[in-house]
Amino acid sequence: MDQVTDVFEPLQADDPPVVGGYRLAARLGAGGMGRVYLAHTQGGRPVALKVVRPELADDPDFRRRFRREITAARRVKGAYTAELIDADADGTPPWLATLYVPGPSLAEAVVRRGPLPVAAVLWLMAGVAEALQAIHAEGIVHRDLKPSNVLLAADGPRVIDFGIALAADGTSYTATGGTIGTPSFMAPEQAAGAEVTAATDVFALGQTAAFAALGRPLYGDGPAVNVLYRIVHSEPDLELLPEPLRPLLARCLAADPAERATAAEVVEWCRQRLGAEADGGGGPAVWREIAGPAVAVPAPVPEPTPAYPQPLIGYPQPPTGWPQPTPEERKARRRRAALISVAGVAGGALLVALLAWSVMDAKGRADGRETAGGGSRPTATAPSARSSSSASAPRSSSDSSSDASGTSDSGAGDGGTSASTSSPQPRTDAYAPLMLDAKNPISIEDPLGKPRNSKGDIRFDCKVLGCELKSDGSVFMQMYGAHGTTLDECRLMLRSAKNHSWTLAGAAAGTEFCIKHPSGDIALFVIQTKSTAMPELAFLQGDLTVWRNAA
Repeated sequence: MDQVTDVFEPLQADDPPVVGGYRLAARLGAGGMGRVYLAHTQGGRPVALKVVRPELADDPDFRRRFRREITAARRVKGAYTAELIDADADGTPPWLATLYVPGPSLAEAVVRRGPLPVAAVLWLMAGVAEALQAIHAEGIVHRDLKPSNVLLAADGPRVIDFGIALAADGTSYTATGGTIGTPSFMAPEQAAGAEVTAATDVFALGQTAAFAALGRPLYGDGPAVNVLYRIVHSEPDLELLPEPLRPLLARCLAADPAERATAAEVVEWCRQRLGAEADGGGGPAVWREIAGPAVAVPAPVPEPTPAYPQPLIGYPQPPTGWPQPTPEERKARRRRAALISVAGVAGGALLVALLAWSVMDAKGRADGRETAGGGSRPTATAPSARSSSSASAPRSSSDSSSDASGTSDSGAGDGGTSASTSSPQPRTDAYAPLMLDAKNPISIEDPLGKPRNSKGDIRFDCKVLGCELKSDGSVFMQMYGAHGTTLDECRLMLRSAKNHSWTLAGAAAGTEFCIKHPSGDIALFVIQTKSTAMPELAFLQGDLTVWRNAA
């Protein structure tokens, strides 16, 4: 297949032709935060333009963080970064543009040619660590460093997408269920919702380098919940790696962030192992072999040519030699043109009048409904039941006990800890839908009753920075990439849960939260409707499944 076709996809009907003044030339791909397009500057230089998904763009907190991170990312200047050159956090939709890097991602290169040799991995780690130095120097933590965010140009790696993962708050969901933070490359503290620092990126660098050396993730594949459990609770098997890489990767993958190598130490360690090759500039030859032949970039899209370059004024003159109209025919044509103009003006006035009447009539009906209903706030419509969710509709305990039994085989066969349990299955109660807003918390003990302001109540707070779930006694864990989470999966992830609050910046319809109540009840809350555009009227609507005395 032609390389241009491999790398560049044609625009589809739902793609905008222009974003922020840039004419889009082709699709480059898509991710958790949005679609990426090829465009060009006024001078013809190619750029990768990322357009943020509407689900995130509708969140005012996201825009505020996005604006702040763009400001910081503009200052990042490094040999191994893809420079941010333009952005608009207030656009509709928000977008940013970085210099286009002509080369495959590390993920694509490994799939195409297999694991990289040790020398190439050392060059890779040195380049990415140097990029992290430049990024961290501006107070930015990448949060989503992974093989698909490392591009292999002919002269070395380039780190992309810095400065936007924090804007999404490191959460995992979009409305389509894609991920922003990637489970296979998260650090333990990130997976557990704890503080994220520069050391978090070093852990991701170690996992990215291990992927390059092995051709697969170091912590294995499988459901996200199993991968995250292994990252948090087990040591990586470094015996799988080439021996020269083990000492450095052991330091990068230390469970305690304070014990990890710094980005500067990684650069120095790699340069010492490369020796004279590092000083002699041997990197480009390595990258030309791995990145493959150069890809021809499509040319800039020209401005569209108008269908009628010059306005038609009057009637065109007939060619020379044709019969010329008489004075009487010219007068008749002018009379017809005048009548058409008068009819057009009258029709336009009638249309305006009809539209005004329609708007006034609709407003009158709306005012009448508000008066009759006794309030102006709309009532959320109950969402349709989701077949994939364990809390899709209310049902009795006896009906729900079988499908909530958690007969999970997660972790079996891939080196993970099995999530199954031999304990008796608890009673299961399901509630749908439930409304959660600033004035109406949810009681896990009695979701349909009036909340008693107990320590385990689940509250919805939009008064601080962003909207979040909060509780004085219950703990939360967002399920990464999950749909239809089981009791055993909740039990597994809640073992290390310590967070009594969880931000909702990246959450959307379908996002699932496991909750552990002080009484021992475990609950699964599935968001069906999220409205946070106006914090004073913000609310969540969702389904709740409660497993009694299940902890």
